[in-house]
Amino acid sequence: MKDAKLELIVGVFVLVGIAALTYLAVKLGKLEVIGGGKNLEIHAEFDSVAGLKDGATVEIAGVQVGQVKKIWLNGDGERAVVSFSLTPGVKLYGDAIASIKTRGLIGDKYVSLSPGGSQKELPPGGKIRETESGIDFEKAISEFIHGNVK
Repeated sequence: MKDAKLELIVGVFVLVGIAALTYLAVKLGKLEVIGGGKNLEIHAEFDSVAGLKDGATVEIAGVQVGQVKKIWLNGDGERAVVSFSLTPGVKLYGDAIASIKTRGLIGDKYVSLSPGGSQKELPPGGKIRETESGIDFEKAISEFIHGNVK
């Protein structure tokens, strides 16, 4: 009788542990298992997205409002298209600006948005026209070392 009770307690403890680990994996991995369809998806084209990765944060005024979903080349193969999803309630307008920035000197890359102020709001699946690519530190240092700084 005591063995059955002990096995039941251990089984419940293991199930609670697995549930907690699953919850942490979903939250820390920033997966959207429940309620993921409500997010607003927006696209932007950049000349260079060097160092930006899927899952990178998207911020407005330093507050995380979304994440990068996918990065690919446009039809010409000349520019990078970044797709990101924004949390419900975030409003972007036709004159919004998307910039790729770096945390610290050599930190992670993220997308910073300036929402704009025009009268026309960007629809779901809309495209931000004004973009600023991030600074490529390797290229800048190389130009400085080789004396090609303008």
